[in-house]
Amino acid sequence: MRLGIIGATGAVGQELLKCIEERNFPFTELVLLASSRSAGTKIDFMGKTYTVEETTENSFDNLDMALFAGGPASRAFGRLAQSKGVVVIDNSSTFRMDDDVPLVVPEVNPEALDNHKGLIANPNCSTIIMAAAIYPIHQYATIKRVIVSTYQAVSGAGKEGIDELEEQIKQVLNGEATKPEVFAKQIAFNVVPRIDVWVDEDYTKEEMKMVWETQKIFGVPNLAITATTVRVPVFRSHSESIYIETEKPIDADKAREILKNAPGVILQDDPENEVYPTPLETSTKDEVFVGRIRNDLYTENALNMWVVSDQIKKGAALNTVQIAEEMIKRNLI
Repeated sequence: MRLGIIGATGAVGQELLKCIEERNFPFTELVLLASSRSAGTKIDFMGKTYTVEETTENSFDNLDMALFAGGPASRAFGRLAQSKGVVVIDNSSTFRMDDDVPLVVPEVNPEALDNHKGLIANPNCSTIIMAAAIYPIHQYATIKRVIVSTYQAVSGAGKEGIDELEEQIKQVLNGEATKPEVFAKQIAFNVVPRIDVWVDEDYTKEEMKMVWETQKIFGVPNLAITATTVRVPVFRSHSESIYIETEKPIDADKAREILKNAPGVILQDDPENEVYPTPLETSTKDEVFVGRIRNDLYTENALNMWVVSDQIKKGAALNTVQIAEEMIKRNLI
């Protein structure tokens, strides 16, 4: 397995390397690629020092698999790498809704890989977190309606988002004015109900990603989903408040029973003893954490739940590596 990591110096690229090491992902050769700005950077990994190379059209000539950390490189080189016979797993939104590209959460729809054409997309981080948490319930009771509000960490906007929050916290505490650049408004001591650009009907692109991607992953094009995505002054791990309606009867106790045994999910649901997931406690963890499961007070066959997961780990890098592992398991590469 000759493996390339594109965007190796960024937050997701660095997390990809951690996941590869933690999970002993098999490779015989490793090539670390990035933009010209990062070319020449030295990275120590698994006892060896690698020099990051600039990504060019020739970078893929001797690779079997390329893991793209996302960004402009996906648009510039994703299809090119695929055309050279490289299996591409991409973290950007570039190809997610293309008909010939499987959009995969391994705990939900691994069978979508079976007919891959050499390019596989990793879903949006918030979509992955929600899908892993609600799909086991969908299998049991068939979800017909979802309303989700997200509380998304600044690291979802990359290192620049982390730096802006850190800088603004200092500025506010020192009585200085802030100048938002990464986010639309001041993020320190604030919440901002806008992530990505505005699209039709005054939804944001981030909100519509959750709608379109979940419909594709579940294979239910008409699944009713409403999303409100919000940036909060948290460094790492996204949280989601999710309301679902199902066709079959289900209550909170049954949902807990299902999720207790669901792949990639950890149930933390004992509110009387203050047991429920938070971003701080889930950071750097692999799983999707679910708690505060409640029967809805007004609608039959409806539940509310609180879901938290590290969006850099499970929401990006880990899911990518799990896709690659699943492909090896299915003899697809």
